[in-house]
Amino acid sequence: MHDPSVFRSMHRERFEAEPAIFVAPGRVNLIGEHTDYAEGFVMPAAINFATLAGISPRNDGRIVVYSENYGEQRVFSAVELPGKGIGHWSDYPMGVAAVLAGEGHTIPPFSLTLWGDVPLGSGLSSSAAIEVATAFALLSLIGTAYPGPVLARLCQRAENEFVGASCGIMDQFISVNGRENHALLLDCRDLSFKLAPIPADVALVIANTMVKHSVAGGDYKTRRGESEAACAVIASHRPGVRFLRDATLEDLEQWGHEMDSKSLLRARHIISENLRTVAAAEALCKGDLEKLGRLMAEAHWSYSRDFEASCVEADAMVELAQDLPGLIGARLTGGGFGGCTVNLVEQESAGQFAEALGKRYAERVGIEPQIHICQAASGAHRVE
Repeated sequence: MHDPSVFRSMHRERFEAEPAIFVAPGRVNLIGEHTDYAEGFVMPAAINFATLAGISPRNDGRIVVYSENYGEQRVFSAVELPGKGIGHWSDYPMGVAAVLAGEGHTIPPFSLTLWGDVPLGSGLSSSAAIEVATAFALLSLIGTAYPGPVLARLCQRAENEFVGASCGIMDQFISVNGRENHALLLDCRDLSFKLAPIPADVALVIANTMVKHSVAGGDYKTRRGESEAACAVIASHRPGVRFLRDATLEDLEQWGHEMDSKSLLRARHIISENLRTVAAAEALCKGDLEKLGRLMAEAHWSYSRDFEASCVEADAMVELAQDLPGLIGARLTGGGFGGCTVNLVEQESAGQFAEALGKRYAERVGIEPQIHICQAASGAHRVE
């Protein structure tokens, strides 16, 4: 995370006002991909890459948002908020403002500075970090607060309704509710969750393939549509099935022939991934890291072959990690089509693992990756 004192000075110099500062983390998902919008299970951890949001009031009727990452400032009217995004970075903070206005809040004029180190387009949820940091900042100015799960839903709505990305609840939820040194098994149906401790001698090594993706892009929407089409077939026989969370592998054996071949594959991934995710949380709670590693391997295979959401580079990154000392499990994480792999690695081997993996990947793919040794971090909060 960037230095909050430097960030404070940055905002003060630009806007000549003292900011209230909030931080919201990105996340890495240990297992459970494309299950959240099917009301299934996911198991993310917040990480120590984050977005800082500094906010101060204005008295000129304007909203001024500045991104240090983009070196760009945008100006809006506080009384005439935009109704939808335009495909710009400012859609994420302004989407939060629009959703809060829709909830009946009067949005006051404000200055907002954003600065983050969550790699963009990498599958570590830079967008949710921006939304959650903005929400905490703006609610402090309004003078109200929401329970964590409710706030996560509001930020999800900003991305769904304003930005136009059909993401599930996981990214915003873990950014709000993350716990240091823990993963979080989230039931995306009722937003209940339980914490699973990550052993102190296990590191999260995140390897960025440098292949970027957009959740608002066509591939993501296509996969979601194919999954929902499969669910509709099962629901025509079992009306109680509203989402693939309610379906079973036996349902696919019985009615899969009625589905498009792609829909069948997508459904098989989501249904089996739900089973793997619950089992992975149990393994982590019991300290059974060998089983956890096997489940991560199975999850990557399913994500790559059945969901077809991997890519040559990500598959190579996972393959090249397999025989490196200290590896517990490796898989592609995030929305897919590029981004990062997550590697659970014995802490004492993490440095050598990261160096060796980076060298192998560069030699195989011809791209220098970014590899980070991370820890599970706390959720969003104010920086005093």
